[in-house]
Amino acid sequence: MKKSIKYGIIFLISLGGLVFLFGPEVVPENFQPQEILEISQNTDVIIIFNSGGWGDTPFEEAKDFAPIIEGIQETLEDLGYNSLVIPYKRTKNDFLGKIAGAKDFLSSFKSSSEVLAEKVEFLNKNLPDKKIIIAGLSAGGALVDETLEKVSPQIQVYAIAAGVPFWHDNFESENILLLDNNGKDSLVKGDIKSLISALIKTPFKWIFSKLNGENLTFSKALQAPGHEYSWSSPEVRAQIVFFLEDKLR
Repeated sequence: MKKSIKYGIIFLISLGGLVFLFGPEVVPENFQPQEILEISQNTDVIIIFNSGGWGDTPFEEAKDFAPIIEGIQETLEDLGYNSLVIPYKRTKNDFLGKIAGAKDFLSSFKSSSEVLAEKVEFLNKNLPDKKIIIAGLSAGGALVDETLEKVSPQIQVYAIAAGVPFWHDNFESENILLLDNNGKDSLVKGDIKSLISALIKTPFKWIFSKLNGENLTFSKALQAPGHEYSWSSPEVRAQIVFFLEDKLR
């Protein structure tokens, strides 16, 4: 009996490894650049938005980053620009999609950043009078950074990346704003002690929330200290406003 359980576990682990390594590439449905050409005629700035986590949260549900995007839109309006927000998904919301998303994450978003860079270059070519901003939170910020590096240097694209994890090598460019809550974000700093402590507390926070009837996902419960970004925070708002005024005024 013990042998059969042991072999069963080995089989499942091996099967999971094979699915991870050789599973099909599952590409999430995203905007088609041709569609953007039709709906952006009266738009000055196109904002391409990517949430944190798996990068599949709709804009209207992204309570962690959508308020910052709305703040960006308000700032652009003060500068005389109207804007359009286009969500970009990194991961398809199913099992194989999560597997493909994990592979993309481990490869520093090689696949999704190439796709997004191609879309950005298409938009720039066909809408040369429009300004483009790509913005992302956490893993989404890493995608934004990776995408900016792949976009042709002849193209003027701006990027705002909040909370990029410490293991990602940031691309050095005057056209990207990297936010880290003025050094308070433990995930950006790589504060291992704080991150391990948060990891240990996560299951208890998640269970406690369920007992209280709260709809807290496990990924939301896993919150690194200092990794929350708010438009009302001076570490966020002032830096973004200065960046946009400097680049777009």
